Amino acid sequence: MVSIQYYGTGRRKTAVARVYLRPGTGKITVNKRDFEVYFPNRVLKMIIRQPLLITENAEKFDILINVAGGGMSGQAGAIRHGLSRALLEFNPELRPKLKSAGFLRRDAREVERKKYGQPKARRRFQFSKR
Repeated sequence: MVSIQYYGTGRRKTAVARVYLRPGTGKITVNKRDFEVYFPNRVLKMIIRQPLLITENAEKFDILINVAGGGMSGQAGAIRHGLSRALLEFNPELRPKLKSAGFLRRDAREVERKKYGQPKARRRFQFSKR
């Protein structure tokens, strides 16, 4: 039996998400846990569902997600990116909608490293003339 599956890799900050779309009823599984349990934050759930809602595919697929690295916000962004890419693999005609919403672009912002002799990346110790 050959099952139909569409795949997309998403990245954001230090998080990497592997997203698999399979025809189904709209069930979302993240790291073998229910989507609602893994992301208790309402805003993050909304971020993840955006590509499905904009392309009107919310109830057509069961979504299996493996995500690693980063925090909750980074992982949600990575999932959205991967989901958009997987939807593009399913139907290339969705590209204009996803592109105009900005879901296909990888957000390249990363955390700036801490420098020695300073308390944080950009913060300096207080200057004292005397």
